Amino acid sequence: MAVRSTRGAGSKRSAAATIYDVAKRVGVSPMTVSRVVNGEANVREATRAAVQKAMHELQFRPNKAARSLAGAKEIRIGLLYNNPSVAYFTELLMGALEGSGRNGAQLVLDKCEIGDAQAATAAVRNLVKGGINGILLPAPMSERSDLIAELKGKGISLVGMAPGSFTGEITCVGIDDVKAAYEMTQYLIRLGHRRIGFVTGHPAHSSSKLRLAGFETAIRDAGALMKSPLIAHGFYSYRSGMEAAEEMLSTDTPPTAIFASNDDMASGVMSLAHRRGLDVPRDLSVVGFDDTTAGALWPTLTTIRQPISDIAKAAIDLIAQHVRDSRSAREVEAQNIVIPHHLIERESAVPPLAR
Repeated sequence: MAVRSTRGAGSKRSAAATIYDVAKRVGVSPMTVSRVVNGEANVREATRAAVQKAMHELQFRPNKAARSLAGAKEIRIGLLYNNPSVAYFTELLMGALEGSGRNGAQLVLDKCEIGDAQAATAAVRNLVKGGINGILLPAPMSERSDLIAELKGKGISLVGMAPGSFTGEITCVGIDDVKAAYEMTQYLIRLGHRRIGFVTGHPAHSSSKLRLAGFETAIRDAGALMKSPLIAHGFYSYRSGMEAAEEMLSTDTPPTAIFASNDDMASGVMSLAHRRGLDVPRDLSVVGFDDTTAGALWPTLTTIRQPISDIAKAAIDLIAQHVRDSRSAREVEAQNIVIPHHLIERESAVPPLAR
């Protein structure tokens, strides 16, 4: 983040060196100088040494006022991530970085294991100790009233990534998981599939429940046309997709199509199908969810495009605006922002063979 010092044309410069003078000498931001002054750990050693050298040469003496000045307008946003998919996280991070850049904000990352509420709380508190102004909360943390109340009490601006379970406590941004899963299931039914398998996501993640709800609703709406669906539990990981496929394809009446709750699991399903000598899509249609880099498979994967990067950018924009509004004592109203999704038809799903 760049911070500029503006002086009147006729103003007289103080003889004492300022934090801006040090920053200019080293070629870094005043915030970086502030971190060195405060002894923060997230500064490269080479940069720290250069700043300390410039402080000595300029006879810079940090004081309380200078420290306040450096951080007064800063926006520091914490990003917690708990999705095991590397492809998903890559998209999320790229969007968050772009959003932070255009808002002049610093992005601070921390990881927590999905399903471990205690570790998640500890990660959030660790971010708060680092002096952040806002946090982007993934589900299920974005649904925890106790955690939300604690963070609001500390003046932290919050945005969640779970619009399907919007409670009105904080602003949420994301897609309509139920609708997206419903549309994909309808697509498979229109192709002629009557026995469809579904791989759920991690049980602790609300998106898993929402996507399952969309799938089951579409099956019910199709009525007597459909045979009983097969449901296997996954964890949003490649291996869990393989294990779910093994379970479903080992039955006496295996499905002609499998819908996996994310692309990583869909990749696992396709891999297991190939190991069993099945041709995808001739013998088994496979579809996924997210349209991450895992969609670049052979055959190419039919999937739901969730614009993860755009969601992250929108969430960071909202947090930054919330921070600015709170500094201006403006009331922040919670919103539920739904980003459009798209069903992307590729090669991995076709009408079933007659059996």
